[in-house]
Formats: sequence, C-alpha cells, structure tokens
Amino acid sequence: MNPSPQCPERPCAGLILSGGGARAAYQVGVLKAVAEILPPDVRNPFPIICGTSAGAINATVVATHAARFREGVQAMEAVWSGFSADQVYRTEPRRVVGRLARWLSALFFGGVGAHRPVSLLDNSPLAELLTRLLRFQQIEEAIQDGDLRALSITCSGYTSGQSVSFYQGVAGIQDWGRARRKGRRTRLGLQHLLASSAIPVVFPAVRIGDAYYGDGSVRQLAPISPALHMGADRVMVIGVSGNLSGASPAEPSKRYPTVAEILGHMLDSAFIDMLEGDLERLERINQTLSAIPEKVRRKTGIPLRPVQSLLISPSEDLDTIAARHAHELPRVIRFFLRGSGATQEGAGATVMSYLLFQAGFCQELIRLGYRDAWRRESEILRFLGLDPTRLHGPSGRVPVDVW
Repeated sequence: MNPSPQCPERPCAGLILSGGGARAAYQVGVLKAVAEILPPDVRNPFPIICGTSAGAINATVVATHAARFREGVQAMEAVWSGFSADQVYRTEPRRVVGRLARWLSALFFGGVGAHRPVSLLDNSPLAELLTRLLRFQQIEEAIQDGDLRALSITCSGYTSGQSVSFYQGVAGIQDWGRARRKGRRTRLGLQHLLASSAIPVVFPAVRIGDAYYGDGSVRQLAPISPALHMGADRVMVIGVSGNLSGASPAEPSKRYPTVAEILGHMLDSAFIDMLEGDLERLERINQTLSAIPEKVRRKTGIPLRPVQSLLISPSEDLDTIAARHAHELPRVIRFFLRGSGATQEGAGATVMSYLLFQAGFCQELIRLGYRDAWRRESEILRFLGLDPTRLHGPSGRVPVDVW
C-alpha cells in the first residue's frame, strides 16, 4: 500500500477479478449490471484491471474494450452465455480416456511406453477461442488513449515458486518485489492468459521466457497487491465464493470425505482463501490508519494510505447451483466425476463447478451476478465517485452529462 500516482480527474479505481474456472461467469453478470448502472456511452470506469485465472480472461476483455466498456461487457456475455465445455477443453471420449491413461502411466510408471502427458485435459480449444476473440494490441491502444492505466495478469511460477503479476501499463509504474511475489512489466499476450488459467494437473503449464507458469491463484498471497502497486486508491473485488460474506459453515460430517470433497477443498484454498485473507488484512490496515491522524502519518513517514474496497460476491451457494446443472457436463467428464462424488449436491460439487463451462450453468451465474450488483447500485456509484442522489432523473436512468 505504498503511495503511488493518482489517476487524473477521477478516482483511480482498480477492478480485481479472481479465479474460479466456470464460476467466473458470475463476474460477467456483475459487470453487466455496472455497465447498465453507468451512462451508456461511458468509457472504462476501472483504470486499473487485475485478473487471475479465468478472471484474467474477463479482465483482458474489459481492457481491450476500454473505450467501449458496455460493448466489451456485451461481447463477454455473448461468449459466456453460449459456452460449452468443448470450447475450453477437448471432450471426445477417446481423447479424454487416452489422456487419462497416459497421465496415470506417467504418474505411476514413469511414462513407460507412452508419451508423458502434461495434464489431464487438453485446453487447446480455449487457445483457439481466445485467439479469435481478443486483439491484444488494443491494450496498448487503450493505454495510449488514456482509457486504461494498467492491466495485470497473475501467474504462478512452477520453478521459482513465486506469484508473478505480468503487467502492461503507463510509463510511471515500476516493477515491484515482495516475498514470494513480484510485478514484471511486459507486453501481454495469449501465453499469459493460458498460463494464468492453467489449473494445476487439469490444464498444462505454459512456458513464458525461460520458465513454466501455471494458474495464478496458486501461491497468490496478496491478490489485491498488484492493483495498489499500479496506483489504485480503491478496489472493487468480484469474488466467486458464496461464503465470502461469512455465512455459517455446514454442519460437520462424521463420514470420511469423498475424493471430490478433498479436491474441492484444495481448489477453494487456491482460488478463494487468499482473497478472503487479503481483504481482511486490508480492512485491518484501514482501521489502524483511521486511528492515526494524517499529520502524524506524514510526519513519521508511514508509507501507508487508506484504500477503499467494495466486495461483490454471490448471494447463493455456487456448489448448489452447479449440482443442478450436473447433467450438462459432457458424458465422459460426468462419468469420471461421478465416481469421485463431484456430481452430488454439497461440498463434492465444488470440483464440478470449476469445470462446468456449459450454457445453463453460466447463464444462471450471470443472472445471479446481475441481481447481486443491482442490489448494490448506490454503493457502486459512490465507489466510482458518483453521487446516486444527483444521478437519477425522472426516468430512472443516469444522465450522461454527469459523468
């Protein structure tokens, strides 16, 4: 939370989109509501955008459409609403079974008699989809036009063990380094998105430079940090856990956990727990700073500043929603998940929710995110430095000239 240059003429709002596989469809619904809450021709309201894993893909879409925020969100919704798993990973039974057999051979027999597979699933369809949809040169164009301050995509280095936030932004931003995490300026491209969304074991690691990287949620000790290093004075976080609000945990079970429950616990630890902890840490620092007069902070040289945060997370349990859509999964994927307990309602459905890139599930999450964000309309407007009481005319729409 070191001081950094502020964005000119408006709050320097950072948007943080976390990972979560198919759960990231929820983020689309939230952003759709934000686009409708603001004037229709508004440019990007988030000068700083940070994405991890599937959230990195959504973040890049927003960044490449920074001059046309609503148009970018509409394009993102169109893709997620029509998703099918075969657009993300290969689902042909022969390929899935063959890849699994080779993976097990490599795991237990050193790959004897078979080419060593690098992951359980082949995500080459995702690479093809992103190549068609994204124009990475538009990131630099948005920066040059003043519609974007910076975009960061976080990956996990398999060799170094570090969380690396690759970023592209204005000249004033400096690389940073902290324990187990650093920021590195680069020209962002397809390889960064594929690396950031490469769920360990499930999808293959990606080589960037001389090292291999995987899902950015792994070892991401401070998910909010990149936005602050790049100059954000406030952060809007869109989470993908229905438990971020502190809801009471489920009753403990006396039976032994299923394989799916154990895997779901591991995935949640990577994708969700660090974000929860970082938000709590941010709030504690804000509370501490509020007790220290600003004059004292300046006199003693305390290099910290209050950072406003706004968290929007699902009001319903995503595992329960996923269980309702289990039938949408490709048959071969459903077959393997059923044995682990991943297709059953409850904690076991967590694993399935990360892989459920199917239209029905994604559309329901988009609707949920849309409703949740509209319920926070006034908070969102205030977060972006706007006065809700001045914005709404008799028609209920936001006058364009106020922005």
